[in-house]
Amino acid sequence: MRTSTDRILTTHVGSLPRNEAVTKGIFAIEAGDDIDLDEHHGHVATAVNDVVARQVSVGIDVVSDGEMSKLSYATYIKDRISGFDGDSPRRAPADLEENPEFLKRQARLGGTPTYKRPQCVGPIEVTDTEPCARDLANLSAAVEAHGPTDAFMNAASPGVIALFQPNNHYPDHETYLHALAEAMRHEYEAIVEAGFVLQLDSPDLGLGRHMMFKGQPDAEYERLASQHVEALNEAVRNIPAESMRLHICWGNYEGPHTHDAPMSQVLPIALKAKPQALLFEAANPRHAHEWTAFAEADIGDDKVLVPGVLDTTTHFVEHPELVAQRIERFASIVGRERVMAGTDCGFSTFAGYAGLDTDIAYAKMASMAEGARLASERLW
Repeated sequence: MRTSTDRILTTHVGSLPRNEAVTKGIFAIEAGDDIDLDEHHGHVATAVNDVVARQVSVGIDVVSDGEMSKLSYATYIKDRISGFDGDSPRRAPADLEENPEFLKRQARLGGTPTYKRPQCVGPIEVTDTEPCARDLANLSAAVEAHGPTDAFMNAASPGVIALFQPNNHYPDHETYLHALAEAMRHEYEAIVEAGFVLQLDSPDLGLGRHMMFKGQPDAEYERLASQHVEALNEAVRNIPAESMRLHICWGNYEGPHTHDAPMSQVLPIALKAKPQALLFEAANPRHAHEWTAFAEADIGDDKVLVPGVLDTTTHFVEHPELVAQRIERFASIVGRERVMAGTDCGFSTFAGYAGLDTDIAYAKMASMAEGARLASERLW
């Protein structure tokens, strides 16, 4: 993993808006329609090339494939490992349950995914490694063409898979987690072997508190979330910490977020995870104040912090000076070399829903790059 050795590097959480051709193909496949798969794969490869080029052009150092091939960051795994079928009941976050009219409005505006979230109904095993191989080949070609500083690829953590695809087969939650860990291990290792940084998406540690763990006492939430980290660490046992980053969040939706667990509670759990870098929300109005939790925490000397300096739920384009101030705040805690600039979450967490206008999303990233330049001038 490249780090900020002589200037603050920029990155983001992973998902980027997909174009119409890619989105249409993804949903056609999901519906079981008869489409030309070779043509669709060609559209995805072109889209990966385009989004890498655009990331580089706006000043992003550590780029991704934008998750172009995936329906969503958590449910894509049903096409790669066995054991999933049907649909599952929706569990709305606790803050949205308290505001049912707002929840209905979100659904009308497309802010609530309507695609199937299958349950685990059978044994989990790796069934198809080709989709991952295609993703890696597409990103490799785009990186070679456009020469970013570094590149990462997203993969769902065992915990977030369990969050959105509940267990209806294994005898208990812990057994389910470990089955997921063993199946996903192959994808995790393939990403690193291809020369990319592995990003493990784990919103279950934050979002999970007011979804799958809602109503539980704090001690039980902390115990169960720690189980998720243990399963994740088991899955990445063969991968060096410096080849990985972990993303945590409380849900990439505009809403009250009044039931979000405080960072002071989530952080000690997240810091037990093996990945060297931690990406987290630090820009939105509900969590921007929580930089103090990092100042008070026992953060190991090996950890790299990637605070979100852009809110991914608003079309406000953050001023570069604000971005610089946010970067400098975390640099004052762990040192400039152990900070990178990131985003609160992704810009398009599922296909067909770009929470932000595409051009504005890239304008925000350009502002982040300028803010990182300002911070670098003051820090070096």
